[in-house]
Amino acid sequence: MVKAAAGDHVVVESSHLSAHRREGQIVEVHDPNGAPPYLVHWTDTDTESLFFPGPDAHIVHADS
Repeated sequence: MVKAAAGDHVVVESSHLSAHRREGQIVEVHDPNGAPPYLVHWTDTDTESLFFPGPDAHIVHADS
């Protein structure tokens, strides 16, 4: 199970050649145990969206 906290980063690797890797900072986590979904601020579009990580995503913890 994926667990994250506000301030962590999420990285989504692309499985398509024409798509790019996405990175964002987790702004809000509503579950006290750190489970998804997360409110993420995406660096490529400077927007925020609710995000449910799939198998192509991983979390980089802020304390790492």
